[in-house]
Amino acid sequence: MTTLTELNGCDEAGFIERLGGIYEHSPWIPQRAYAARPFASATALKLALQAAVNAAAPERQLELIRAHPELAGKAAIAGALTRESSGEQAKSGLHLCSAEEFAALQRLNADYQAKFGFPFILAVKGPDGEGLTRQHIIATFARRLQQQRGDEIAECLRQIKRIAELRLNDLLGCALEFGPAIMQWSATLATWSDSPDNLTCAYLSEAHRKTAAQLAEWMAAAGMHVHIDAVGNVVGRYRSDAPGAKTLITGSHYDTVRNGGKYDGRLGILLPIAVVRHLHERGERLPFHLDIIGFAEEEGVRFKSTFLGSNAVAGTFDLALLQQRDADGITMGAAIAAAGHDIGAIPAIGRDPAGLLGYIEVHIEQGPVLLQRDLALGVVTAINGSSRYLVELRGLASHAGTTPMHMRRDAAAAAAEIVLLVERRCGQGAALVGTVGQLDVPGGSVNVIPGQCKLSLDIRAADDTERLAAVADILDGIAAICARRNITSDIQAIVSADAAPCAPWLMRQLGAAVERAGLPRHDLPSGAGHDAMAMAAVTDIGMLFTRCGNGGISHNPLETITADDADIAARVLLDFLRHFQPTS
Repeated sequence: MTTLTELNGCDEAGFIERLGGIYEHSPWIPQRAYAARPFASATALKLALQAAVNAAAPERQLELIRAHPELAGKAAIAGALTRESSGEQAKSGLHLCSAEEFAALQRLNADYQAKFGFPFILAVKGPDGEGLTRQHIIATFARRLQQQRGDEIAECLRQIKRIAELRLNDLLGCALEFGPAIMQWSATLATWSDSPDNLTCAYLSEAHRKTAAQLAEWMAAAGMHVHIDAVGNVVGRYRSDAPGAKTLITGSHYDTVRNGGKYDGRLGILLPIAVVRHLHERGERLPFHLDIIGFAEEEGVRFKSTFLGSNAVAGTFDLALLQQRDADGITMGAAIAAAGHDIGAIPAIGRDPAGLLGYIEVHIEQGPVLLQRDLALGVVTAINGSSRYLVELRGLASHAGTTPMHMRRDAAAAAAEIVLLVERRCGQGAALVGTVGQLDVPGGSVNVIPGQCKLSLDIRAADDTERLAAVADILDGIAAICARRNITSDIQAIVSADAAPCAPWLMRQLGAAVERAGLPRHDLPSGAGHDAMAMAAVTDIGMLFTRCGNGGISHNPLETITADDADIAARVLLDFLRHFQPTS
């Protein structure tokens, strides 16, 4: 094992030699990082090495990729792997491949090399450092074979940096205090699902109630006073000894979308539990109460109504929703009562703003910005406002062979123009996005001009003025398209949610904690909705994003983070809590 002090004291040759195995056959990377000494932390060293890779010319980056061996490839067969690569491939059992698995990997290696001109790179120790299964590796290999060359170059470089991060941890003896537990807890919760084939956890299902009970158990074991409230929120309080202490709230939701991922929402509950456990084990109290809330429902899967848990805490729960029915005809009120909760107690869940210091939510980014910037964390500036519509277009269904082009009233052609209009108009703002996520020709036939088309519109922006201006332009554009094509339209507004700006004073304190951890501060808006939007009705809000892997994908089984990113996010939250200063 090497210490950071020893590395800082090395001459250039010694520095390069000690770090020579971190980036495969590429001593030029530690050579370029050497000038950044002394390194205040392992994080600073990792960032300096990554910066050397990022600053390299594309040809040098390709040289780095090609310096890596194929998985279960020729070098492995010949026993010519480096010590580091040999250990990593063995961790995932690649030396134990069955004949079928070995043949599949050889075929994939050949296809990948033929398509891209470099070897497939994957950090086979995986997000938690414990090793991916051979089945997972083969599935990832096959999926990435479908990507474009530029995307794969970027992904290979990210995987190389992850490999180097794990190797540097081993070299320096870096033990992650929070990350492994967070990853393990996430995996445990993912075993309870409404579906045997994927992770689905809908409001007050059996899997949902098991998840709530487990969260309550972990909170209690971490030294918190715990209860489950009348809508199913799991509430843990780490009490302060300070007289008249107010409350800082953190948390997120524990329900999921259908076929979801393990970290959306749940990271924001499990990570602070790990932090509180750390405080409790040391007998350390904060000058304020810290409440961790696992919000029971945010996604709207069962009753088509979002933010039920956080709206209850914010005192904005709409009691009329209790009459809403699920797909089986069960009302929300009946489901709450069947779970053993008291509907009459729901209004009492609402918090008094006078007793609150603020709300902080840690969440996966659910996007690719941090990933593309090689940043583990980001400070959220605002949660985008959203305008959603359902649009029905009616033209005239007629024969595809006998109707001249200039005489058609084609509803699908009008819809196609609208899709391009949304793309064009929403490309004019840096934080403005627009999506047509649903597009349907009811009863469509190959030889019939579409007489009807249905589509959705979703327009989001961090600034409400910008969003509403885009909405107005798009609605005017739809009217013009329909008038020109002799199409009638029916436009139904289904969501109008204002943006929720994060409090600057909380952003400053989160940003300072990020920088104290040795990371550069990066601010970004949230394109997705979060419980913080509901909590903004009762207190100031702040959010901390963690990087997503696999291209930033979320609401999907491919959703992933690393134990290292979870660990540094937990350390930043702990530091934020220790330095927290209420606004005046």
